[in-house]
Amino acid sequence: MNVPYFRPSIGEEEKNAVAAVLNSGWLTTGQAVKRFEAQFAEYLGVPHAVAVNSCTAALHLALEATGIGPGAAVLVPTMTFAATAAVVLHTGGRPVLVDCDPTTLCMDPQALEAAIANWHGQETLKAVIPMHYGGQMADMDRLTNTARRAGLAVIEDAAHALPSFSRESAGQPWRKVGTTSPLSCFSFYANKCITTGEGGMVVSTDSELADRVRMMSLHGLSKSAWSRFESKGSWYYEIVAPGFKYNLTDVAAAIGCAQLENADLFSERRSAVAAMYTERLTELSEFLETPTELSDRKSSWHIYSLRLRLERLTIDRTEFINRLKQAGITCTVHWMPLHLHPFYRQTYNYRPADYPVASVEWQRLISLPIFPSMSEQEVDYVCESIAAIIAESRRSGLSRTALATGTQGD
Repeated sequence: MNVPYFRPSIGEEEKNAVAAVLNSGWLTTGQAVKRFEAQFAEYLGVPHAVAVNSCTAALHLALEATGIGPGAAVLVPTMTFAATAAVVLHTGGRPVLVDCDPTTLCMDPQALEAAIANWHGQETLKAVIPMHYGGQMADMDRLTNTARRAGLAVIEDAAHALPSFSRESAGQPWRKVGTTSPLSCFSFYANKCITTGEGGMVVSTDSELADRVRMMSLHGLSKSAWSRFESKGSWYYEIVAPGFKYNLTDVAAAIGCAQLENADLFSERRSAVAAMYTERLTELSEFLETPTELSDRKSSWHIYSLRLRLERLTIDRTEFINRLKQAGITCTVHWMPLHLHPFYRQTYNYRPADYPVASVEWQRLISLPIFPSMSEQEVDYVCESIAAIIAESRRSGLSRTALATGTQGD
């Protein structure tokens, strides 16, 4: 059996929606984008949504709208994808890395407090970008309170989180991602919870921020420019600011509208796959850890990351992944922390010891295949393959009973 890391859920609805756009004669930003924005905003329960061509663009625009530029410093997680920090550099600002929580791998509130207290750089701390790792939301209550006390803006990197939920405590109402900060940024990359192939969205509870994002997403042109090629539009426009070419096409938006109709179904299927993984892999807990969903969070399960107990195996993470590949199973790693990459090491002199949790945890991470159309047979095959690799690679002193029950052998 071959199990890909991801298999997109594209059906007749998406194909028909794209065909309708192609037949309309209008391919770039138009009515399909407007529908997608309106439907996305309604789905999350927010007043404003601006569609763009990637989550990277969304984050860049959110920072620009917040006033981040040269002389500004922005706190970002070290356990994240390149874009979260790179966009700070694109504004002329400086990214300041923060360690992760050992349970969720999201930004650690205590580490954020320490980073703020210990900051002595020339740049002024202006904002923080929590990232919702794997689809489980960061502790937005604590992070937001810390940011507020320090006078920092909050921009959520919600690339993995659609839909995701959090609540203050048991018995309190659930809050959907996108409603807990003035600006949140989403990704519609090919393997995300819903996809447009490539694409992103900025959602906001603030009309001024949303207007700025929209204007800057298309060259900084005045509002009238958006309709200048329509029958009721005018040729006349003004450049209000030096903006960017970040708008989404109607072709992509058409896919997004169809995908959004099934967002809850996709989420249910991802959750079911995650539950099957956890149930089947629990018996191997002596050799690996499955991800923990906290009682005050509901994850979108964009990623299902195992953590190997490498000290109990005779092979390393690379060999473990290679053996899964030999079995026809594609896996990946999310991620090598930013402070370990050459650019950040050389530019800011970061050391592994500066971020002890991320430095240790990433070395044992493996992201398993997870997607809405994944069958129970595929899940079983992945779990059986993992068990077989462990059986061949367990260190002496761990009994067969330990392998089966997750208990320490004599």
